[in-house]
Amino acid sequence: MSNALKVVAINGSPRSNGNTARALRVMTDELEVAGIATETVHIGNKSIAGCLACGACANTSDNLCVQKDIVNEVALKVRAADGFILGSPTYYAGIAGTMKAFLDRMFYSSSRYFRYKVATMVSVVRRTGGLDVQHQLDNYLGLAGTITPPSQYWRVVYGREQGEALQDAEGIQTMRANARDMAWLLKTLDASKAIPKPETEKRVWTHFIR
Repeated sequence: MSNALKVVAINGSPRSNGNTARALRVMTDELEVAGIATETVHIGNKSIAGCLACGACANTSDNLCVQKDIVNEVALKVRAADGFILGSPTYYAGIAGTMKAFLDRMFYSSSRYFRYKVATMVSVVRRTGGLDVQHQLDNYLGLAGTITPPSQYWRVVYGREQGEALQDAEGIQTMRANARDMAWLLKTLDASKAIPKPETEKRVWTHFIR
């Protein structure tokens, strides 16, 4: 097994030590126990504009966004990692705004580099709407062709005040189990590097207007 397996966790909450950060820490602690290196990046407190739909990232050699901020920095970290975790609080049954802008730009510019990486997510919510956030986050992972480790239940953790998430025994157990499965999947894929990945066909686009 490679000694360089690494996972990047992305905290999309404005709070650096809120419930989203603590749920992510439960996962990264579990990964570290399994011998996987981790790095957590806090982007939820940054000023990040949405995608300009300029298409420039698709036409440059490095496929980076023309907007010069933390998005490109984190995108390069994730490209170089073996896996990544997305974490977001729930705002009006949706992804937090800064996190949404970040994800739109990172995935549009970098999805081609994420295919076959191991990736998962956690949504944190006071009461309801967490499943909507999970589905939204899973859309990014699915369209990027990542491999998601199994989970014993939906990857949602409950809590409002900072630290309350740790009292959600089932939610925290789910995150520990998901992280252990992530570590196993990372090691399994690392051990199977000699097996060639499936051949990718040239993308066919069907537009419904023409």
